[in-house]
Amino acid sequence: MAVLRREEKIANEDVNIHDVHTILGPESSFEGKLAFEGTVRIDGKFKGEITTENVLVVGQGAKVEATVRVGSIIVNGEVNGDITAKRSVDLNAPGVVRGNIATPELTIAKGVIFEGTCQMEKKKAAGGPPPVTPLNRG
Repeated sequence: MAVLRREEKIANEDVNIHDVHTILGPESSFEGKLAFEGTVRIDGKFKGEITTENVLVVGQGAKVEATVRVGSIIVNGEVNGDITAKRSVDLNAPGVVRGNIATPELTIAKGVIFEGTCQMEKKKAAGGPPPVTPLNRG
């Protein structure tokens, strides 16, 4: 399944992407605040706010207009709004993201449309040196 292309990385986490708890199908349309545990897949239309520590999958053909705060997100459809992910953001073709992304790990496949800015900070290692920034080089 193309959506699960990065399963080797996510399988190491506490959440198994194959264990989708909820699906908003292609014919569904929802507006409001969505908070959940586990993995949720959106194949329809969603407008509002999405919050989870786990995985959100935006299926091909889905249209999401939201502020998104997640552990990880896999985008195959369209997302209009800012995305903040604690672990990773995977953008797969024919995905479209219009908004800003903040995440320590970003993957963009060939054929993806991304209009916005991206802020990436590495996960801090315990006891390691601070990351090199333009202000503290050397």
